[in-house]
Amino acid sequence: MIGSLYSGISGLKSQTSAMAVIGDNIANVNTTGFKTSRVEFANVFNATLGQSRMQIGRGVMMSGTAANWNAGTMETTNTVTDLAINGQGMFIVRDPANDGQFYTRAGQFEFDADNQLVNADGLQVQGYAIDANGNVGALNTVTLPNGISTPSATTDLTMGVNLDSGAAIGDTYDTTISVFDSLGNSVELNFNFENTGPGAWEWYISPSVGAATPAMAAPATITFDATGALVLPAANPAIAVTGLDGNDLAITWTLRDAAGASDGSVTGYAGTSVKTSQTQDGYPSGMLQGISVDEDGIFTALYSNGTMSPFAQIAVADFASYAGLAKQGSNLFTSSLASGQPVITVPNTAGVGAIAPSSLEMSNVDLAQEFVALITTQRAFQANSKVITTSDEVLAELINIKR
Repeated sequence: MIGSLYSGISGLKSQTSAMAVIGDNIANVNTTGFKTSRVEFANVFNATLGQSRMQIGRGVMMSGTAANWNAGTMETTNTVTDLAINGQGMFIVRDPANDGQFYTRAGQFEFDADNQLVNADGLQVQGYAIDANGNVGALNTVTLPNGISTPSATTDLTMGVNLDSGAAIGDTYDTTISVFDSLGNSVELNFNFENTGPGAWEWYISPSVGAATPAMAAPATITFDATGALVLPAANPAIAVTGLDGNDLAITWTLRDAAGASDGSVTGYAGTSVKTSQTQDGYPSGMLQGISVDEDGIFTALYSNGTMSPFAQIAVADFASYAGLAKQGSNLFTSSLASGQPVITVPNTAGVGAIAPSSLEMSNVDLAQEFVALITTQRAFQANSKVITTSDEVLAELINIKR
């Protein structure tokens, strides 16, 4: 009879532990990236009475807990640095105080006063820096770039322009395009065209600052055939601008393709001389106005001058066994022998999921399932308590045999 008492007690202890796990799941129903756990039970070894078929159990014990790593639902937010992983993988964060490395599914990140991407506890989010040439650096903290972008001097320009085939000798047409020197200063290039005969034009440039070639004293020539197609120049003209605050400009006016044929941007058709389009590859300095993040986890800086510059790519870790990760609290995990070593990669590759920017992964707690487990655990606790009270009554009757 004493054995049945201890079996009932083991049941009470195990169901109490199960109740604690269920309560933890329900308490974290709104915790970002939380993964539910369930209790795993095992019977206590049997006491053998005589033959092996006469084995009597000694109750139950909690053999462990198992985490449910199914993904939670995605909640859209208005913060671009809120990130979620749509699939396998975990974010990597590092504690600057002790250089400890942790892993999390909770992507509530923001840039701190040092322009470093951190979570709510100040742990630094890890990724790969991307320089101006697109080269990827070593694993380090994701850091916001300088608030001012570097200007770029103009090296190439294009214009969609038609020069009237019916123009009289001496007729002119002027148009202006803005370019930039190495300091980001704007320079206005005024293109001056003068008709010198059927299908023939001379042109030169008058810059707003400095001097340019071709100049008025030595103009260049543009000619067209009877269909209005470009004949001369036979190659893309070179334009030089000197006397600027920044470095002198050497600009190519692109009007022929790589094979040397006219790209159709400059024509000599009948009709008013007009410019229909223009492009140039220079830009001034710009102030940082915001960032964007794509599904590959690439952070791009957006500047007031219209330029966009990738500056980092977030890193993610994959594990052979997510169930083997060790909980550390605050939505953090560490690797263990059971989880295996982390395989560090970038999102959307090697089996790990893509990044969902401006989103957070919610808890995967199923309240309906937890309440059912709560009821069954409560009933199991009550049943085990009945075992104890019934065993006590039987023992009392046994003691009362001798009065």
